[in-house]
Amino acid sequence: MKTSRRSFINSTTAFSLVGLGSINLKTNTFAENQGDAPHFKINRRLRKKNPENGKFTLLKEQAKLEVDKTALIICDMWDLHHCKNAVDRVVQLAPRIDKLTKHLRSEGCQIIHAPSSCMEYYKSHEARKRVAGIPSFGTAPSDIGQWCDWMPGDEEKKNYPIDQSDGGCDSDPVQQRKFRQHLIDLGKNPGAPWTHQIKAINIDSNLDYISDNGIEIWNIMEHHNISNVLLVGVHTNMCVLGRPFGLRQMAKNKKNVHLIRDLTDTMYNPQSAPFVDHHKGTHLIIEHIEKYVCPTTTSDQFLGGEEFRFASL
Repeated sequence: MKTSRRSFINSTTAFSLVGLGSINLKTNTFAENQGDAPHFKINRRLRKKNPENGKFTLLKEQAKLEVDKTALIICDMWDLHHCKNAVDRVVQLAPRIDKLTKHLRSEGCQIIHAPSSCMEYYKSHEARKRVAGIPSFGTAPSDIGQWCDWMPGDEEKKNYPIDQSDGGCDSDPVQQRKFRQHLIDLGKNPGAPWTHQIKAINIDSNLDYISDNGIEIWNIMEHHNISNVLLVGVHTNMCVLGRPFGLRQMAKNKKNVHLIRDLTDTMYNPQSAPFVDHHKGTHLIIEHIEKYVCPTTTSDQFLGGEEFRFASL
């Protein structure tokens, strides 16, 4: 049976693995070499611009992430949403995100649950109260508490490859009207019905953190000496990119951030330009991120097996 790295470190009978070379288990976990910290070895994608013709080339490369310096941020995986199809896809995503969370936690990574606007719900949760014990390091970037609309440079000039001006809900109009009435019948605000993170994603009371505040999350990362950030959740073209703890802020402020691209979803309606199916819209946003924001990777790089796929793919 596989012993987690966290359990291994905490064990009083632990012995040194230095000098044994790389360890290959069922999941793509970490290697221990002499003089080398435990790390994940992952394949990642990014797109490099040719300054002469402005065209982008897709690059695939390997990267190593030190386990002790890695955090997973789970963005806005709410219990409900105003868009029915968005809720349905979150329900599909959640078990895989939970599996990834459990694996990374067991290896010794920090887990930060970031369901925005839900902190009141968690005010008595140990993972929320633990944030209060994190010191303020005075090193937070000046704008880390703010939404970030664009990365400095070319991103704003190029804008998005999809039109999200209608809000991006792709539900069937009849089903969406029924769903809206259902939310009202539940006593929910149909425009913002969420109150907490979907419960299919476990929150460890003894180890995890809950915060939607950019300064708090920055201090958590400073406290744990985090330089590598993995980000999952929804929605890629909105909160995942723009939140104070999102991809742009992490990349702009020199964190080694990666989007786990199979564990995300967009708000995109195929009735809007460029008039492609919903998942193609997500892929276009992922390409945009790889060009202008940060590299991407996939959950199988940590869990083994295959990438996650929605039922509609």
